[in-house]
Amino acid sequence: MKLSFENTAVAFGHKNKAQLKKAYWLFKLVANPALVKLGKFFMNIALKLRIPIGWAIKPTIFQQFCGGETIQDCAGTTKILDQFGIGTILDYSVEGKESDLDFDATCTEILATIQTGNDNEHIPFCVFKVTGVGRFSVLQKVNEGKKLSELEQAEYERTHYRIDRICSAAAEAKTPVFIDAEESWIQDTIDSLANEMMEKYNQGNVWVYNTIQLYRHDRLAFLKESHREAKEKKYLLGVKLVRGAYMEKERARAQEKGYPSPIQPDKASSDRDYDAALKYCVENVEDISTVAGTHNEASSKYLAQLIKDAGLANGDARLYFAQLYGMSDHISFNLANEGYKVAKYVPYGPIREVMPYLIRRAEENTSVKGQTSRELSLILQEMERRRIGG
Repeated sequence: MKLSFENTAVAFGHKNKAQLKKAYWLFKLVANPALVKLGKFFMNIALKLRIPIGWAIKPTIFQQFCGGETIQDCAGTTKILDQFGIGTILDYSVEGKESDLDFDATCTEILATIQTGNDNEHIPFCVFKVTGVGRFSVLQKVNEGKKLSELEQAEYERTHYRIDRICSAAAEAKTPVFIDAEESWIQDTIDSLANEMMEKYNQGNVWVYNTIQLYRHDRLAFLKESHREAKEKKYLLGVKLVRGAYMEKERARAQEKGYPSPIQPDKASSDRDYDAALKYCVENVEDISTVAGTHNEASSKYLAQLIKDAGLANGDARLYFAQLYGMSDHISFNLANEGYKVAKYVPYGPIREVMPYLIRRAEENTSVKGQTSRELSLILQEMERRRIGG
């Protein structure tokens, strides 16, 4: 059977009529750039003035894109996804912290997500950001090769300890963990930490994954170099391939500082390198475990074809597809229906704390060409199918 993302009965089988209508109106709202800009303005004011807005956010955008406020809240979402053969990636989406107290609290929460996934096939991965457990400015200073003060060195060592603790727990609980990619001016430090953790824990199995952003023009070469290094040092490579999430910020900083932008010249170049990375990973599947984090239909179909051409099973656990919760259900659910390994990123956290994440999701749906219109057309198609079918 030829893979298709047009089957809306499969894509939205987990939603009742009321949920489908709510999703339609939410995507209708985020399709309007002026409304998103206005909403961001008022949400930021509410956050600064500590005005209660959970009553408006929780039943709308929060419910669409988040699993709940706690790990326990996410259990219902995990159960629904599991019924359709889709795994849950618990993603504690609290950002922008600066104190050791906050970093320790985030580390403890990440450890709790890993423990929840302990030998639980419904939670195949967990994830964290290095800036969730360490201060950005210290990571940047390390990245630039600058000498750290005694206090900064101690702080960096605490960051390293938290990362090692998380990766050790992932290996012990058999719950693989993603180390997310971030801005280019701290990414070399993150890559170095990720490689160290993979060398330490990816002996025989892949418990730690680094994330590669292919909207950077140097990352395909970096993938190949990472593979070479892993083979040389005799550990397995884990990679999550994404296009990227910091394009505007990267270009603006490059222009301001007067250095060449690390971002690809155009979308076609990103797409080319992304698909080339998929091909490279499938060709080296004995050494590399891959998670394709993409909302792109063409790349998803391409990976499915690569799996078939390589004579691999659809359900080969070394090759996963992943999308964000609340988005691209037509890709996730149709892939799972054909037996491919699929997982959804399920963000969670206190409503006020995940507001920056929600704002980004709204902006992303507004800015990515065709994304929201595609979501809307498929929801409308399913609503019409149900109306006709009674």
